[in-house]
Amino acid sequence: MVGMTVPEIDAKAVPDDVFLLDVRELDEWQAGHAPTAVHIPLGTLQQRVDEVPAGVPVYVICRVGGRSAQATAWLNHIGREAVNVEGGMYSWAAAGRPMIAENGAQPYVA
Repeated sequence: MVGMTVPEIDAKAVPDDVFLLDVRELDEWQAGHAPTAVHIPLGTLQQRVDEVPAGVPVYVICRVGGRSAQATAWLNHIGREAVNVEGGMYSWAAAGRPMIAENGAQPYVA
């Protein structure tokens, strides 16, 4: 996978009705995430890949884009169609996209 180009999309351009995969750790997820995102931390993605739909584009997000780029590269390597959300949740928040936090806390990007 070295040297593989990872497809990316600006957070503003992510369609509302897609499978959005958040690969951050639990504390980051709880601090603020996209309302429709599915949470599968990067460290468990290989074991839980069956929870990621095949045959549809998967948009992958993390905090700033590094872990999601790794996940995107791996998903594409195994034959899935994945796109990295450039800049992660920082870009998501900066774009004014909706976010929710767990336990009623005010969302912030950790």
